[in-house]
Amino acid sequence: MKAILALGLALTVTTAAAAPVTITYWQYDYASKVATMTELIKKFQAANPDITVKQETFPYDAYNQKVASSVPAGQGPDVVNLFYGWLPQYVDSGFLQPLPAKDFPTATIESQFVPMIKTSKIGGQYYALPISVRTLAVFYNKELFRQARVQPPRTWEDFIAAAQKIVKGAPPRFTTLGFGIQPDGQDYHVVREVLTRQFGGKPFSADGKQVTYDSDAGVKAMTFYTDLLTKYKVGTPNFFPGNNSYRDAFIAGKVGMIIDGSFAVGTIKSGAKFDWGVIPLPVLKSNGVRGNFGSYWVNGITKNATGDKQAAAVKFLKFLTSEATQRTWLDAVGEIPASKKLSNDAALRKDPVYGPFVYALPFASSTLFVDESGQRKAWVDAINSVLLQGNAPANAVKRAAADEQKILNGYYK
Repeated sequence: MKAILALGLALTVTTAAAAPVTITYWQYDYASKVATMTELIKKFQAANPDITVKQETFPYDAYNQKVASSVPAGQGPDVVNLFYGWLPQYVDSGFLQPLPAKDFPTATIESQFVPMIKTSKIGGQYYALPISVRTLAVFYNKELFRQARVQPPRTWEDFIAAAQKIVKGAPPRFTTLGFGIQPDGQDYHVVREVLTRQFGGKPFSADGKQVTYDSDAGVKAMTFYTDLLTKYKVGTPNFFPGNNSYRDAFIAGKVGMIIDGSFAVGTIKSGAKFDWGVIPLPVLKSNGVRGNFGSYWVNGITKNATGDKQAAAVKFLKFLTSEATQRTWLDAVGEIPASKKLSNDAALRKDPVYGPFVYALPFASSTLFVDESGQRKAWVDAINSVLLQGNAPANAVKRAAADEQKILNGYYK
């Protein structure tokens, strides 16, 4: 009888452990990320046959709103991929649950991940973790550089000179751009987060609550950037149609240089049919101050995941943040591992493509947004007011500062 009971207990435990559960994972539709996640899910399911992960994707422009409208209704994802700058809104709205401390101890997280991920810690708790992090660099077309007989620039002054020798045609009928200018790409980060610091200023107060770029440094940053079109005429926004106009034009071989994130490596590698390279962001000749912008996407567990779904979501999140997954993500997508250990790998630091991005990690700033889309719009609108409407850079900076400060006040006050 004891043997039978023991057998029955064993069968019961086994059956409970193997009870099938399905969780839903959402991310925005970015080809290399979706394809890589599809393969990772297959690997995870093979190791966890009792868990099924259903991946769903949406266009980037509709993604944030789709998540925000679905989760409160108890629909949508159990595990969700979010831009780190959206976290304050999602946490305040109760869409995300804190990562269970027993599964993701704070001390372990901060010892294993690069420092910039601390912007995912809100109210003393981590709500999400990244697979990877991103910095910015210059992608350049080596063939166009050879034709123009110019060298990859180390300074912004040399950047302008090279772009002027590469550009062909004149506005609005360019045939080849020296620089793929695109305010709503990564460029607005370059102006606010990089150039403002290189000109001696800071974009925000130490606590992040006050805009501080309405300054001489901020005006110099805006002037430098908008001069690329208005004064030097090395490029024009929206040269190609689509959301990633600057990147698509570069891949087509029609642009000498673009500034983009490490996340673009996979797309450029698979699309470009010419010899291209990557170099660090330039510095000003006058001071040599380095600067960069660090950002990342995180994976968090929504309030929808309870009981068995929460346990499955924790397993999946541990898998996504493992070193093995981070290596796969680097190879397939091109984003830098979020692991301190992997990002410090000597071979990665020397890599001709990834090296410039890793090089920037120690001095990359990661600003905490409280309303990423609204804050982005404030800057893109200000830049476009100079490029398209002839507004003075000083007035544009003042406008951006007022709009962004209003957003910050609404959140903090």
